[in-house]
Amino acid sequence: MRTTTLYAALAGAFLLGTAALSPAASDTAPAGSTVTNPIKNAKVAMSADYRAEKDRIEADYKAAKEKCKALTANAKDVCKAEAKGQEKVAKAELEAKRKGTPHSQYEVSVAKAKATYDVAKEKCDDMSGKEKSACKKQAKADEEKSLAEAKANRNTVATSTTTTTTTPAKKY
Repeated sequence: MRTTTLYAALAGAFLLGTAALSPAASDTAPAGSTVTNPIKNAKVAMSADYRAEKDRIEADYKAAKEKCKALTANAKDVCKAEAKGQEKVAKAELEAKRKGTPHSQYEVSVAKAKATYDVAKEKCDDMSGKEKSACKKQAKADEEKSLAEAKANRNTVATSTTTTTTTPAKKY
Protein backbone atom coordinates (compact mmCIF):
# COMPACT_ATOMS: atom_id res chain seq x y z
CA MET A 1 0.00 0.00 0.00
CA ARG A 2 2.85 2.36 0.83
CA THR A 3 4.54 1.86 -2.55
CA THR A 4 1.32 2.72 -4.39
CA THR A 5 1.02 5.96 -2.45
CA LEU A 6 4.68 6.71 -3.11
CA TYR A 7 4.24 6.10 -6.87
CA ALA A 8 1.14 8.31 -6.95
CA ALA A 9 2.97 11.11 -5.15
CA LEU A 10 5.95 10.87 -7.51
CA ALA A 11 3.70 10.81 -10.59
CA GLY A 12 1.82 13.87 -9.32
CA ALA A 13 5.07 15.73 -8.66
CA PHE A 14 6.35 14.82 -12.11
CA LEU A 15 3.17 16.09 -13.79
CA LEU A 16 3.22 19.34 -11.83
CA GLY A 17 6.86 19.85 -12.69
CA THR A 18 6.31 19.38 -16.43
CA ALA A 19 3.25 21.62 -16.35
CA ALA A 20 5.32 24.37 -14.73
CA LEU A 21 8.05 24.03 -17.35
CA SER A 22 5.74 24.05 -20.40
CA PRO A 23 4.68 27.42 -21.83
CA ALA A 24 1.39 28.81 -20.60
CA ALA A 25 -1.67 28.45 -22.82
CA SER A 26 -1.96 32.22 -23.08
CA ASP A 27 1.44 32.36 -24.80
CA THR A 28 0.20 30.41 -27.80
CA ALA A 29 -1.90 32.15 -30.39
CA PRO A 30 -5.41 30.91 -31.15
CA ALA A 31 -5.94 29.07 -34.42
CA GLY A 32 -7.60 31.94 -36.30
CA SER A 33 -5.34 34.73 -35.05
CA THR A 34 -3.22 36.93 -37.27
CA VAL A 35 -0.13 35.56 -35.55
CA THR A 36 -0.64 32.04 -36.90
CA ASN A 37 -2.32 33.19 -40.13
CA PRO A 38 -1.00 36.66 -41.00
CA ILE A 39 -3.17 38.89 -43.13
CA LYS A 40 -1.67 41.29 -45.64
CA ASN A 41 -3.82 44.19 -44.47
CA ALA A 42 -3.84 43.51 -40.73
CA LYS A 43 -4.40 47.18 -39.93
CA VAL A 44 -7.56 47.14 -42.03
CA ALA A 45 -8.74 43.93 -40.36
CA MET A 46 -8.47 45.39 -36.89
CA SER A 47 -9.62 48.91 -37.67
CA ALA A 48 -12.83 50.50 -36.57
CA ASP A 49 -13.54 51.24 -40.24
CA TYR A 50 -13.60 47.52 -41.02
CA ARG A 51 -16.02 46.79 -38.21
CA ALA A 52 -18.16 49.77 -39.17
CA GLU A 53 -18.26 48.62 -42.79
CA LYS A 54 -19.29 45.13 -41.71
CA ASP A 55 -22.06 46.56 -39.54
CA ARG A 56 -23.20 48.77 -42.43
CA ILE A 57 -23.43 45.73 -44.73
CA GLU A 58 -25.57 43.90 -42.19
CA ALA A 59 -27.79 46.96 -41.67
CA ASP A 60 -28.23 47.35 -45.44
CA TYR A 61 -29.25 43.69 -45.67
CA LYS A 62 -31.83 44.08 -42.91
CA ALA A 63 -33.24 47.21 -44.56
CA ALA A 64 -33.45 45.48 -47.95
CA LYS A 65 -35.18 42.51 -46.34
CA GLU A 66 -37.69 44.85 -44.69
CA LYS A 67 -38.56 46.33 -48.10
CA CYS A 68 -39.32 42.82 -49.32
CA LYS A 69 -42.06 42.35 -46.71
CA ALA A 70 -44.38 44.67 -48.66
CA LEU A 71 -44.16 42.46 -51.75
CA THR A 72 -46.10 39.27 -52.39
CA ALA A 73 -45.65 35.95 -54.14
CA ASN A 74 -42.53 35.42 -56.23
CA ALA A 75 -41.61 39.11 -56.27
CA LYS A 76 -40.95 38.76 -52.54
CA ASP A 77 -38.70 35.75 -53.13
CA VAL A 78 -36.79 37.60 -55.87
CA CYS A 79 -36.37 40.60 -53.59
CA LYS A 80 -35.02 38.42 -50.77
CA ALA A 81 -32.61 36.67 -53.13
CA GLU A 82 -31.33 40.03 -54.39
CA ALA A 83 -30.86 41.30 -50.83
CA LYS A 84 -29.03 38.15 -49.74
CA GLY A 85 -26.86 38.20 -52.86
CA GLN A 86 -25.90 41.84 -52.33
CA GLU A 87 -24.97 41.06 -48.72
CA LYS A 88 -22.79 38.09 -49.69
CA VAL A 89 -21.02 40.03 -52.42
CA ALA A 90 -20.43 43.03 -50.13
CA LYS A 91 -19.01 40.77 -47.41
CA ALA A 92 -16.77 39.00 -49.93
CA GLU A 93 -15.52 42.37 -51.21
CA LEU A 94 -14.84 43.50 -47.64
CA GLU A 95 -12.85 40.34 -46.96
CA ALA A 96 -10.96 40.81 -50.23
CA LYS A 97 -10.09 44.33 -49.18
CA ARG A 98 -8.96 43.03 -45.78
CA LYS A 99 -6.92 40.08 -47.06
CA GLY A 100 -5.67 41.52 -50.32
CA THR A 101 -4.96 38.12 -51.89
CA PRO A 102 -5.76 36.75 -55.36
CA HIS A 103 -7.83 34.00 -53.74
CA SER A 104 -10.00 36.56 -51.98
CA GLN A 105 -10.64 38.25 -55.35
CA TYR A 106 -11.65 34.84 -56.67
CA GLU A 107 -14.07 34.50 -53.76
CA VAL A 108 -15.65 37.84 -54.76
CA SER A 109 -16.15 36.55 -58.32
CA VAL A 110 -17.70 33.34 -57.01
CA ALA A 111 -20.04 35.27 -54.70
CA LYS A 112 -21.17 37.46 -57.60
CA ALA A 113 -21.79 34.43 -59.84
CA LYS A 114 -23.78 32.60 -57.18
CA ALA A 115 -25.81 35.69 -56.27
CA THR A 116 -26.69 36.28 -59.93
CA TYR A 117 -27.67 32.64 -60.31
CA ASP A 118 -29.91 32.67 -57.21
CA VAL A 119 -31.75 35.78 -58.43
CA ALA A 120 -32.13 34.41 -61.96
CA LYS A 121 -33.43 31.11 -60.61
CA GLU A 122 -36.04 32.94 -58.53
CA LYS A 123 -37.10 34.99 -61.55
CA CYS A 124 -37.61 31.75 -63.48
CA ASP A 125 -40.25 30.68 -60.96
CA ASP A 126 -42.65 33.22 -62.53
CA MET A 127 -42.64 31.14 -65.70
CA SER A 128 -44.08 27.71 -66.36
CA GLY A 129 -43.46 24.64 -68.48
CA LYS A 130 -40.74 24.64 -71.10
CA GLU A 131 -40.14 28.35 -70.64
CA LYS A 132 -39.32 27.82 -66.95
CA SER A 133 -37.06 24.87 -67.71
CA ALA A 134 -35.19 26.80 -70.39
CA CYS A 135 -34.83 29.78 -68.06
CA LYS A 136 -33.32 27.63 -65.29
CA LYS A 137 -30.95 25.93 -67.74
CA GLN A 138 -29.82 29.33 -69.03
CA ALA A 139 -29.31 30.58 -65.47
CA LYS A 140 -27.22 27.52 -64.62
CA ALA A 141 -25.19 27.88 -67.83
CA ASP A 142 -24.52 31.55 -67.03
CA GLU A 143 -23.41 30.62 -63.50
CA GLU A 144 -21.07 27.91 -64.80
CA LYS A 145 -19.61 30.34 -67.33
CA SER A 146 -19.03 32.98 -64.63
CA LEU A 147 -17.44 30.42 -62.30
CA ALA A 148 -15.19 29.17 -65.10
CA GLU A 149 -14.12 32.75 -65.88
CA ALA A 150 -13.40 33.37 -62.19
CA LYS A 151 -11.32 30.20 -62.02
CA ALA A 152 -9.44 31.11 -65.20
CA ASN A 153 -8.73 34.59 -63.82
CA ARG A 154 -7.54 33.07 -60.54
CA ASN A 155 -5.21 30.70 -62.39
CA THR A 156 -3.93 33.53 -64.59
CA VAL A 157 -3.21 35.72 -61.56
CA ALA A 158 -1.60 32.82 -59.71
CA THR A 159 0.56 31.97 -62.72
CA SER A 160 1.65 35.56 -63.29
CA THR A 161 2.56 36.07 -59.63
CA THR A 162 4.51 32.83 -59.41
CA THR A 163 6.38 33.43 -62.64
CA THR A 164 7.35 36.95 -61.63
CA THR A 165 8.52 35.89 -58.20
CA THR A 166 10.33 32.72 -59.23
CA THR A 167 12.11 34.04 -62.33
CA PRO A 168 15.80 34.26 -61.45
CA ALA A 169 17.62 37.52 -62.08
CA LYS A 170 20.14 37.55 -64.91
CA LYS A 171 23.78 37.60 -63.88
CA TYR A 172 26.23 39.53 -65.96
